[in-house]
Order: sequence, then structure tokens, then C-alpha cells
Amino acid sequence: MKISLFATCLVDTMTPSVAAATAALLQRLGQDVVVPPTQACCGQMHVNTGYRREAVSIVANHVRAFAGAEVIVAPSGSCVASIHHQQAAVARRAGDEALAQAAEELAGRTYELSQFLVDVLGVTDVGAYYPHRVTYHPTCHSLRMLGVGDRPLQLLRAVRGLELVELPRADQCCGFGGTFAVKNADTSTAMLTDKMADVLGTHAEVCTAGDASCLMHIGGGLSRLRAGTRTVHLAEILAATEHDQALVTGTVTS
Repeated sequence: MKISLFATCLVDTMTPSVAAATAALLQRLGQDVVVPPTQACCGQMHVNTGYRREAVSIVANHVRAFAGAEVIVAPSGSCVASIHHQQAAVARRAGDEALAQAAEELAGRTYELSQFLVDVLGVTDVGAYYPHRVTYHPTCHSLRMLGVGDRPLQLLRAVRGLELVELPRADQCCGFGGTFAVKNADTSTAMLTDKMADVLGTHAEVCTAGDASCLMHIGGGLSRLRAGTRTVHLAEILAATEHDQALVTGTVTS
């Protein structure tokens, strides 16, 4: 299958190792991966903060960048949720029905990574090796808007060497939410404090999730506590094997 990788603008600029791990994982599973060069952002941050008119050009660029793609996969539940639930609505609200229909058609071929692996490829054991104690945070958009459910947990349970520990109050948000963390700093910090306490209570070495944005938020807080627990994207864990010690030991750099 020919897969067009949507890296998302945040992964591309802040954690490119996540995109590289996603491509490596899909290629290891026998897929042909391409990266459309004109891709940019999904527009979620614009939509969530009320800049819907400005988001129209972003939607148009996304549709052009992935026109003709067989399947689109992204290592981000929040961006895929935005593509499924926001892009067509933005175009339709602006009166561009042709763009809205194109966005809807594209959304039907777009998958978050764990959904693609479990639902499309039909695999839960991707041959990964990751000898660490890990807890999983289901990000709000992936859980509530996209409905990824327990697919990431199915994948993590099949990773050899990985000890998966349940995160208390896992369905509570981390407090990032794009510009929410900037506009509501006190509330965001309080939510992050609760999330960090739950993560640290598991005594996990690693907290993982399917969104780099939440991991940046949680990881930033944990690093200030010097707690020793680090954050790693789900794609990087699933891409890790005995033959890639950088991913296994966490020494890969973005």
C-alpha cells in the first residue's frame, strides 16, 4: 500500500524523530511511504481559537498537498480529528462547497497511526522491542473526538519487554490544548500538575501518547521536577527493535 505520511507541523518543527519513526515502522511492515513536500498544518489551532476564515487557506493547502493520495497516516490523534471533524466544516462555513467535499473525501482516507495499524493493516504485534516500564496517556482529542479507544493499548501490550502500567484518571486532559495553555495558564498548570502526579504515581520510566503536543506539555513539566520519567511518542516505541538501540534506550534526538 502506498501511504502518504502527514507529519503535522508540530512534529515537523519540534519532534521530527516522531515522523521518522512513523515512516520506519510503516516501511518495516511492508508499506511504501511517501512524504508530500507541500504539506503544512491541519489548521486545528486556528479553528480552536476562532480563526476560521484564516483556516480556509490551510484546509485548501492540505487538500492540494494530499490530492490523489491512496491513504494518509499521521502520528497525531488531534490533527486527524481536526481533519475528520473540522476541515470540511471550515470550508462549508466559508461558502466553498467544492473544498468542503474535497476535504470530506480526503478525511475518509486519513488515519491516526494506531487506527491504521489495527483497523486497516489488522496488526497489533508490530515486532517492537522496548524493555521499559511504560504508562499511556490517551490525549483528549484522540479519545473524545477521534475515538481511538484502546487501539494504542493493544499495540503496547504486544511490545516485547514492555511493562505496561495503568495510568490513574487516564481520561483527564493534560491541560495543553494548543493556545489553551497560553490563554489559560493557571488552569493549564493545575491540570498538568494533576497529570504529572498520576504519571509519577505509576513509577513508570516512560509516559507515552499519540500526540507530540501533549507529550511536550507533560515532558516539560516532568523535566522541571527532575523526576526521571521521560515522555516518548507511541510511534517511537512501536518503531523500536533490538537493532535500533537509539530508540530502545531513548538516545534518539529530534
